[in-house]
Amino acid sequence: MPQIPFLWQTALLLAASNVFMTFAWYAHLKNLSDKPWWIAALVSWGIALFEYLLQVPANRIGYQALSLGQLKILQEVITLAVFVPFAAFYMRQPLKLDYLWAALCILGAVYFIFRSP
Repeated sequence: MPQIPFLWQTALLLAASNVFMTFAWYAHLKNLSDKPWWIAALVSWGIALFEYLLQVPANRIGYQALSLGQLKILQEVITLAVFVPFAAFYMRQPLKLDYLWAALCILGAVYFIFRSP
C-alpha cells in the first residue's frame, strides 16, 4: 500500500486541527454567549486539546518535507479555508469580498515562501 506523501498527511491533519481550533476560538460566541467567560474558556480549552492532538503530529510530519516558514504559511492557507465556511454557514456571517482580498494576500505569501531558493 503506497504511503501518503508528507505534504498531504500534514495538510489533512492541519485541516482537521483547524476545524477544532476554529470551534474552540469562535463557537462559544454563538453557543455560550449567555454563560460566564470562564465557562466558555474551559469548554474552549477542552476543544483545543483535540486541535493540539492533531496539530503537533501534523507539524512534526510536515517538518520532514517543509521548512518552518512553509509550515506556517500552509497553516494560514488552511485556516482561511476553514474559517470562511465556518463564518458563513455556522456563524451566519455574510460573505464579503474582504475574504477574497485576504486570500489573495495569502496567495502572495504562498508564492514567496514556496518559490525556489
